[in-house]
Amino acid sequence: VLDDPKQGEEARKLYDDALRMLDDIEKNQTLKARGVVGFFPANAVGDDIEVYSDEDRTEVLTRFVNLRSQAKKDKGAANLCLSDFLAPKDSGRIDYLGVFAVTAGLGIEEQINKFQEDHDDYSSIMLKALADRLAEAFTEVLHEKVRRELWGYVPDENLSLEDLILEDYKGIRPAHGYPACPDHTEKETIFNLLNVPENTGITLTESHSMFPAASVSGLIFANPESRYFFVGKIGKDQAKDYAKRKSTDLATVERWLASNLNYRYRRLDIP
Repeated sequence: VLDDPKQGEEARKLYDDALRMLDDIEKNQTLKARGVVGFFPANAVGDDIEVYSDEDRTEVLTRFVNLRSQAKKDKGAANLCLSDFLAPKDSGRIDYLGVFAVTAGLGIEEQINKFQEDHDDYSSIMLKALADRLAEAFTEVLHEKVRRELWGYVPDENLSLEDLILEDYKGIRPAHGYPACPDHTEKETIFNLLNVPENTGITLTESHSMFPAASVSGLIFANPESRYFFVGKIGKDQAKDYAKRKSTDLATVERWLASNLNYRYRRLDIP
């Protein structure tokens, strides 16, 4: 697009402005990044993931409650759930789960306020966009460090930038609110498990959005067979079971998973 005869000039200007702002961020430390990651013994128990305090698995620290795809599949194709990518508890095999939260938006509000005082909407939008991209880049770097060093399940990995962009690596890092785990409320489990506010400065709003907005949290699976998938629409049978497993009521589940329901329900406002 930078060389496009019609769009190239404006695209180049935007690109150059972004580079200048990135230089300014680095020089003046406008934004600060912080993250936390942990690795825990874990096993699948049905569609849930139990996280343990140690490898003896005598104490359950917490539980991630998951949804399973119910879409009609071709013969031989599985209806996936994230718990499928961990060893079942009754197998006797100890497996592990990674959990993370990162931000690149610490300090952004102060700078945004300065831009607004100057009526500089362009710079405000640019800074927010760059902070989002930096948070995604932070996540990518962290995931690579996890694979090669911190967890080290592929210590000899040597991928090109193109390979990383194509996600040509072993394992996945699904984030709550996305297709494989669409329930935003499960972020609470991550925040409690990792003491995210204290360790990173990230907080959850009432709608379970992260603040600063330039933040990412999720799970890390090392299983080489793990892959991203869409939960899609679920039936009332699973919604009821999900509510039971989360120790909440069906109406609450229906509020948070409204776009994933394949049936009509009485709408209640989310606070």
